[in-house]
Amino acid sequence: MALYKTYVTKPLELERDWWIVDAKGQNLGRLASRIAPILRGKHKPVWVPNQDVGDYVIVINCELIEVTGNKLDEKMYYKYSGYPGGLSEINLRDQLRKFPDRPIIAAVKGMLPDGALGRNMLKKLKVYAGSEHPHVGQKPKVLEL
Repeated sequence: MALYKTYVTKPLELERDWWIVDAKGQNLGRLASRIAPILRGKHKPVWVPNQDVGDYVIVINCELIEVTGNKLDEKMYYKYSGYPGGLSEINLRDQLRKFPDRPIIAAVKGMLPDGALGRNMLKKLKVYAGSEHPHVGQKPKVLEL
């Protein structure tokens, strides 16, 4: 009779890598669906659904993403202040012009778990409008999409 032991992932034994993604010409949804599993750590053999074992992801050139159809004018983002009449909306075209990082953050956030675990995973996502980023010291690897 053989005894098999289950490996338990320990937070101190994790090695987190840094990945860099160029969003230029990438579709918004497909880009987010490739980033979310990296943040969760599903590409690692030590992945468990109840722990944050994922890596850091840097997204550059986020203002150059593409969407299909009429989503630039029809896709709306809503924000509520909590006060009566405090619902504001903005379409994707204006959102990319004012805050180019927010559409990618919102798309990836929707693909992560709800609650504190998903919020901690989202903190490992770094999104920048241009091709410059301050994370050169981490020596990020290029993630080909």
